[in-house]
Amino acid sequence: MKVKLISIFAVFAILMALVASDVDDFGLKGPGNDSSTDLKDGKPDQKVVMQMIAKGATIHGTNGINFGPDGNLYVASVVGREIIVMDKLNGVIINRFGPEVGVQGPDDLVFGPDGSIYWTDIMIGEVGRMTPDGIVTKQIIAPGVNPITFSPDGRLFVGLCFMGDGLYELDPELIAPPRPIIEATPENPYPLGFLNAFDFGPDGRLYGPVFAGGMVISVDVGAPGDPPSLNPWEDGTIQVVATGFTWPAATKFDPNNGHLTLLDQTGEVFRIDHLTGAKTLIANLEDGLDNLAFDSDGNLYISNADHGWIAELLPDGQDRTISPGGMINAQGVAVMQGSDGTDVVFVADFFRLRTFNGLSGKAGFVYKGHLIPNPTLPVLTMPMTISGDGENLVISSWFGNAVQVWNPKTDQVIEHYSMPVPLNAIRFGDDIVVADLGMGGVVWASDHTMILPMDGEHVFLPAGLLADKETLWVADWATGMVWRIVFEGKTPMASVPVAFGLSNPEGMALDTDGSLLVMEAGAGRISRIDPATGAVTVLVDGLTPGMQGPEGYPPTWGFDGLAVGSAGAVYFTDNANSALYRIRLRVDLSE
Repeated sequence: MKVKLISIFAVFAILMALVASDVDDFGLKGPGNDSSTDLKDGKPDQKVVMQMIAKGATIHGTNGINFGPDGNLYVASVVGREIIVMDKLNGVIINRFGPEVGVQGPDDLVFGPDGSIYWTDIMIGEVGRMTPDGIVTKQIIAPGVNPITFSPDGRLFVGLCFMGDGLYELDPELIAPPRPIIEATPENPYPLGFLNAFDFGPDGRLYGPVFAGGMVISVDVGAPGDPPSLNPWEDGTIQVVATGFTWPAATKFDPNNGHLTLLDQTGEVFRIDHLTGAKTLIANLEDGLDNLAFDSDGNLYISNADHGWIAELLPDGQDRTISPGGMINAQGVAVMQGSDGTDVVFVADFFRLRTFNGLSGKAGFVYKGHLIPNPTLPVLTMPMTISGDGENLVISSWFGNAVQVWNPKTDQVIEHYSMPVPLNAIRFGDDIVVADLGMGGVVWASDHTMILPMDGEHVFLPAGLLADKETLWVADWATGMVWRIVFEGKTPMASVPVAFGLSNPEGMALDTDGSLLVMEAGAGRISRIDPATGAVTVLVDGLTPGMQGPEGYPPTWGFDGLAVGSAGAVYFTDNANSALYRIRLRVDLSE
């Protein structure tokens, strides 16, 4: 295992101010709805026909859930950077709380005795509190702060999971320093094995799943002021309750019968006798389960982070969908040709890699990305960008700290490169080119040799990458400039700027006529660049601007991808709305 801590780049705060955020969305009603617009690149006899061919979940991944004093279901979304207030009966979204009130990336949430809502911002390591009258306070704990709950007597507890490890008691006012109960040390960086969503049992112990250990444990949290345990697995602080799970993610006690209910990310839901450890499988749902909550009547609700749905689990083990799922964070796009000649569109979706029929938008295979790497055999990372590489695909993930060459037919990783913060990667010649913030620019994957550095004068944040057999183009997200680089062997010649004034360029693709297509995520438009003259013309605008990350993380956050199919159709993702679109050109015969 490894702790995924991403360096904070001071330049990000400046870059965030460059983003335009007031552009309307498409206004399309759903899959199958065409929208035509005049082409803006000097070809008035043609029109752009846009079609949404696949629409994802309403929520960008559903993580921690809990019921508020008002009876509504509150849903935390890390990727969406918001807390959603939902009607538990019909899934109608009543309210949203996001960065404008200090919510940065909530993984779990709980309500305090006074009705205040508390949440854990896992990526930036903060716990937030909003009082019933709207006053927000924050406290820094550590990156990875994740599960959170109150004891019956009003004490507040949080754990670190995935980006750290440990268990802490907090001052409910978020003023006094955290009290460590179980703490990581250099000699023992994983003292728990990632304790996730937990709950207090009738015996006063804290019960929760150990994600990496496949078990459920209980913890004696001690008294306020107690020192941390130095040997929790042997001194009685930790007791093993039940074992034999795959990726246990959350536990809550059923108020009806006192049994412990556990979710495994495999999709399995178990009932556990916390006294004997006996377990009973009560449901088998879609994999990717994240958290659960019981309402005041004892009805069980479940969230699925990977697919973004909320469901009620009925007593017979069947589920009733409250908010449907699908793509949660549509990002990079690549196209391959199917056996019938139809485009097969691959979409990177953070936890999953999904395929769609390029003509109908029908969903195809769904491949699982892995949150925790396999230490012995590389597995598909959490995909954020993808690009074609013959019969393979090049995958990059700044969250997974990896660049991979992956074969979709075998679901096998052909090449794996550990990289600190890769924003994008493409094949170029016999190597892979990577735009990596941690490496400080665009580098070769094989040996990390620098191609185009982030010099702080000309290049600040390279994101978009595109290449033909001889030339590499790099788009700088910060300045809106596109650079052309030619090579002698693998040695780059002096980079030359070829286009200016783009707004946060991300996805790039080579069109059938040799021009460069660029997704301008900051302005919500796709533009065309003439590589010979650098002239920029707008292909289509009025798109939704891309999502952005919290301070200290790549501002691309959800990378807006772009790819061209075999017959010239252009596919792109609307990351903010988890949708996949196709653009095609048609001749206007009415004039």
